[in-house]
Amino acid sequence: MEAARRPVAENVARPRIRWRIFSMLVAGAAVVYFQQRSISIASERIMPELSLSQMQIGWLQWGFVLAYGLLQFPGGIFGQRIGARRALTALLLCAVAATLAAPLAPYVLQGTALFVALFMSQFVLGVAHAPFMPVCAGTMEAWLPRGRWAVAQGIHTFGCQVGAAIAPPVLVVLIAQLHWQPALIWVSLPPLALIALWFWYGRDTPSEHRSVTSGELAELDSTPQSQPDGNISLGRIAAILRNRSILILTVSYVLMNYVFYLLANWSFLYLIQERHFTVLEGGLLASLPPLGAALGAFVGGVVTDAMSLRFGATWGFRLMPLIALPSAGALLLVATYSSNAYVAVIALTGAYLAVELNEASYWAGTMRIGQGDSMAATGVLNTGGNAGGWIGIPIVAYLSGHGHWRAAFAIGFGCALAAALGWLWVDVAKPLAVESERPANPDFEAAATP
Repeated sequence: MEAARRPVAENVARPRIRWRIFSMLVAGAAVVYFQQRSISIASERIMPELSLSQMQIGWLQWGFVLAYGLLQFPGGIFGQRIGARRALTALLLCAVAATLAAPLAPYVLQGTALFVALFMSQFVLGVAHAPFMPVCAGTMEAWLPRGRWAVAQGIHTFGCQVGAAIAPPVLVVLIAQLHWQPALIWVSLPPLALIALWFWYGRDTPSEHRSVTSGELAELDSTPQSQPDGNISLGRIAAILRNRSILILTVSYVLMNYVFYLLANWSFLYLIQERHFTVLEGGLLASLPPLGAALGAFVGGVVTDAMSLRFGATWGFRLMPLIALPSAGALLLVATYSSNAYVAVIALTGAYLAVELNEASYWAGTMRIGQGDSMAATGVLNTGGNAGGWIGIPIVAYLSGHGHWRAAFAIGFGCALAAALGWLWVDVAKPLAVESERPANPDFEAAATP
């Protein structure tokens, strides 16, 4: 019956539905990162108006990262169980509600109650965003050929950083024109259109989508791959948690994400406070590091897939972090020790580019290890990523609040070097398998090392 609804004759004329699905994931990534940056960009106005300290702004960011990190692994399991279509719809609706709560709270609350409400709005935003990346990873696994996972992760991270890049100039201009509360309210509403489109058009797997042709299904079936498995058991969860490569990747990602959060959350205030740019200049210049990160994510995905074909999966995925992470650390030192403010901006942009060159290696590598449990496996990975925020945000908030920006950047240099070294013990060519519950796919394993 299914084949009858998908005649082969349609194959030549019809576009690949998988790229439409993937484009919505990329758009969602841009929305998510725009939402995450809103409070940080508005903090320059929020602090004097609501009598909040820089440390309190740091605690608001930490509240987001706390929930975001704690719920990565449970969120990945949640996504596997209910499917990407329903999971992403519910999560993004919750995120819109949380982003609206922050600017609305000061209209009705003040003092301690207001700070608690702001903290909770960021905590709930973290709850909503936590499963997003793992669920997207599982959706890519279902819809895209394995040989395209690294470039897909690179493009997806590119979308994240485009959202982060447009947040400073858009919000600075809107805040100047409308005040920070109306500005944050208005930018919260457009994602509703994307949510409606995803709920209407998105599906968990290609076989569920009526517009996918038999030819497109045949293309996907031509390369062995696993589908997200909604019946994930405690045995498979335990296997993920004790897998050596996943554990080392997670620790490495903790360290890398100290640098990520330093650049993502603090570049705007660093340029204003330490480099003495005006707010408007800072808003425009603060968009450059995320743009560099977007470029880095895209290039990193393309190069990682190419190196995997050239050198095999193990070294193809290792080489980028071994080169790019130390480079990112060195550029942090250039940024903080340079006497020229514009050289510092260029170095920050280069450092963020170098950091994001590695995202495809981490995410696509974990997908290769996890097979049909990619949502849960990448949930473990990104728990580690956000532990870097749990550790890093209070450290950077304290050091920057006392004017010790150089110390914050020097710690980032050390973290980048240690994160790179961890990759020497990671082997993405060995897929996870729990033989007693789900036999390993021999075709997948044979194809894991090109």
